[in-house]
Amino acid sequence: MNIVIRIVLLAALAALGVWLWTIVFPSPQKIIRQRLEAVARRASFAPDEGTLARLANTQSLASYFSTNVEIHLDMPELAQITTLDRNEIVQYALAVRSKVSSLNVKFLDVDVTLAPNRQSASADFTVEAHVLGEQDLLVQEMKFTLRKISGQWLITRIETIRTLSILDFERTPTPFIVGA
Repeated sequence: MNIVIRIVLLAALAALGVWLWTIVFPSPQKIIRQRLEAVARRASFAPDEGTLARLANTQSLASYFSTNVEIHLDMPELAQITTLDRNEIVQYALAVRSKVSSLNVKFLDVDVTLAPNRQSASADFTVEAHVLGEQDLLVQEMKFTLRKISGQWLITRIETIRTLSILDFERTPTPFIVGA
C-alpha cells in the first residue's frame, strides 16, 4: 500500500512538473497565438475610446509588426499596398478609428506552422470583424508571416487568402469523367 501511494504521488509530481514547464516555457506556437490574440484586441476599439487611448492603442498595435511589413491584399474594397513601416501602420489604424465608431476584431481557427529553423512561422486564420451599426460581418481568410526578431515574434508579411467562390467554379473546366 505504501508503494502505491508513493507511485501515485510521484506521478502527480511529474504531471505538475510538466504542467509548470509548459507554463514557464510555452511553445512558439502558443506564444504566436497569444500575440495574434493581442493584435486582434489592439485592432478592436469601442465607441467611447478617448483620444489618448486611441493613440496609445494604435502605437501598441504597431509594436506587433516588424519595421517594414509586406502587405498583399486581394480585396476589391481595399487598395493593395506593398510595404508599410510602423509609422504608416499607426496612421492607417488612426484613419480606421476616425472613419468607424467601433470595431470588434477576432482571429478564428489560428493554425501556426513553425519553420524548421524555429525563427520564422506562418499563421493561417479567419478574420472576423464587426463594425458598429453594420449588420454584415467582414470575414476574410488571412495568412501572417512572423519572424523572431530580438526575441519577439513580429509580423513581417500580411496576405489575404483567396477562397473558392462561385466564379472560381465557373472558370474551372469541368473534368472529363470516364465511365459516367
